[in-house]
Amino acid sequence: MPHPTEGKFTLEGHRLAYTTYGEGPRVMVLVHGMLLSQRMHAELAGALADRGNRVVTLDLLGHGRSDRPTDMWRYSMTTFGAEIIALLDHLEADEAVVLGTSLGANAALEAAALAPERLRGMVIEMPVLDNALIGCAVAFAPLLVALTFGQPLMRAVSAGARRVPQLPWQVDIVLDALRQDPAPSAAVLQGLFFGRTAPHRSERQKFETPALVIGHQHDMIHPFSDAGMLVSELRNARLLRASSLLELRLAPERLTNEIAQFVDECWRPRSAERPPKGSRRRAAG
Repeated sequence: MPHPTEGKFTLEGHRLAYTTYGEGPRVMVLVHGMLLSQRMHAELAGALADRGNRVVTLDLLGHGRSDRPTDMWRYSMTTFGAEIIALLDHLEADEAVVLGTSLGANAALEAAALAPERLRGMVIEMPVLDNALIGCAVAFAPLLVALTFGQPLMRAVSAGARRVPQLPWQVDIVLDALRQDPAPSAAVLQGLFFGRTAPHRSERQKFETPALVIGHQHDMIHPFSDAGMLVSELRNARLLRASSLLELRLAPERLTNEIAQFVDECWRPRSAERPPKGSRRRAAG
């Protein structure tokens, strides 16, 4: 696989950063989770590029190497979905398979609502929907308060995190979030708290885009019931059960193989295309 190449493009006056792995016409976009960065998908991107895909990891606005304005109104799930489509425009890619994790999963759903003709397929890992409301409030409300009203303390935490030498990537992606200036991170959370979480179920029920939905048990922010509900709503979806939140990060082979097979199915020629394996709500794993 060629060495990954970094790039940037501008959308509404702000720079968005991305990295490309591999080459070819089969484009795949990987989108990170809340307050994390594209680094969380670097290993997966390399593995999928080795299987014949051109994989692009994106830093959404307010994350990673992209610009981080402090205006809360600039952040919403719908604007994140629009950033995915803008990336495809920049890449001059008519279609792509989009994979999103957590916040990125919901952004992928927004991209499907905005421009369904641009998504060849989507991999939705750990969607955050109706059943996650209490878990998100418990997890993120204290963080929002700390980032907003405790910025001197959070800046001290950020300075300390920047002094920590680079660690294995599974740990370092969390430190990346702590290394950031807290003011833009607070703006991201504020914008998302006051916007819609995802396309309404009445919209989701109209989606024709093939989807692989990945969920796991014992997670109040990403309840497995949300993954199951989403598969029941989508017209062309398959449910894949992960063993835990960490399987794709620590023992990725099984899930990576499933994702790669799904991507292959999405890129079958239209004339010979069949619904993805396990379409219509069959559980796997």
